[in-house]
Amino acid sequence: MHGSVFPRVHVITDSIDVVRGVAQPGVAVQIRVKVNDAFAYAVAVEAVAICRANDALCLVDDRVGVALASGADGVHLGADDLPVAAARRVLGPAATIGATCRDAAQARAAVRDGATYLGVGPTYPTSTKDGLPPPLGPERVAAIAAAVPGTPVVAIGGITPRRVPPGVHGVAAISAFAADPKGAVAEFLAALR
Repeated sequence: MHGSVFPRVHVITDSIDVVRGVAQPGVAVQIRVKVNDAFAYAVAVEAVAICRANDALCLVDDRVGVALASGADGVHLGADDLPVAAARRVLGPAATIGATCRDAAQARAAVRDGATYLGVGPTYPTSTKDGLPPPLGPERVAAIAAAVPGTPVVAIGGITPRRVPPGVHGVAAISAFAADPKGAVAEFLAALR
């Protein structure tokens, strides 16, 4: 684990420029590449090196093989990816594994299967990903967090520094970091204090 506290700001990106701008203690970078494994691997290898040098956590979205091959700290799994228990067997006990959850039962099952943290959302309406289910709202996100005490819950979906749901450990965002990665991280970290 990097530092003593699980990262509170998760930056989802496929841009090495963004990785350079946000990599610091308290930040997890999630490499999300939608094209192919070869490109995802190339981006992840570069991102891992930057994150290591800056004491940030580096995760790969969806792709367990790419996470393993690139030396990333772990993976974030969505509903259509490998099950958490299978990813845990492949990546081992030290890997950070995040699981996307939308209700308390899913959250408890993911933790039981070995998830390190949970991504919960979408919290608010968002346009950064197609085909998302309806927003949960901050109250339901907080209720899911309450169902898994001791497991960090990271809210995602329409999150801004002014819209951090109560009861969560951290937040994840995509577009908030495009223009001013460093400034956006500072704003999010301040909002979470």
